[in-house]
Amino acid sequence: MSMLCFLSTLLIGKSFGQTTPVDSAVLQNSIAQITSNFYKAIGEESRLYNGHEFLPYDPHIKTNALYPYDEKSWEPGMVTYDGIVYKNVPMMYDVYKDIVIVLLYNKFSMFNLVSNRVHDFSFSNHYFIRIDADQVNNGETGLTTGFYDQLYGGKIWIFAKRKKTIQNSSNAAAAPETNFIESNEYYLKKGNAYYKIGSKGSVLKVLKDKKKELQQFLKQNSINYSDNPEDAMVKMASYYDHLTN
Repeated sequence: MSMLCFLSTLLIGKSFGQTTPVDSAVLQNSIAQITSNFYKAIGEESRLYNGHEFLPYDPHIKTNALYPYDEKSWEPGMVTYDGIVYKNVPMMYDVYKDIVIVLLYNKFSMFNLVSNRVHDFSFSNHYFIRIDADQVNNGETGLTTGFYDQLYGGKIWIFAKRKKTIQNSSNAAAAPETNFIESNEYYLKKGNAYYKIGSKGSVLKVLKDKKKELQQFLKQNSINYSDNPEDAMVKMASYYDHLTN
């Protein structure tokens, strides 16, 4: 508790005191170190560790349920849980169950966070945000509550819903296998409304007020939508924002 009080005092001092750039940098480093020490001090008492034990899948499944990895691995990331931001958390994202898995303080046990208490998380250059389908205007999009990979965030937003399903092979000539099969769905948020997109035509339909300019932009920059749809979506969204500034 004394450490938390000291951290609060430093933060208050930062808000009201006058500092030079050097002093400010030193203060920032001090706060970061104190915050890190605080997380270490609270250990198993952290509110981050109040989810459920993660149980591994059947080892006979050839592939895994994770994104974006082909192999099981821990990656340091950041998560906002119960309104608190935790940094450098060893984590994985189970796409099949749509849950965030963290490594417990004992460096051995796996723990999955309670999804409706996770606001967002980021790791491996991906930023995921939880969208509650009951709280947004999604019309007939089929958007469901869960975590969405934000590909672009400006005046309009582009999201990818990462999915995996379990599929059993039916090839009679080979031994049966079970695999996780990956797929993606894409959504565009414009104003307060969400739209399901996928093809170039579906993006242009939503952004129809600048359709001609966007088509010209793709042509002039030799952007082939079918080669890399996600990259093309992001570039179209960014250019649309540029046009509507």
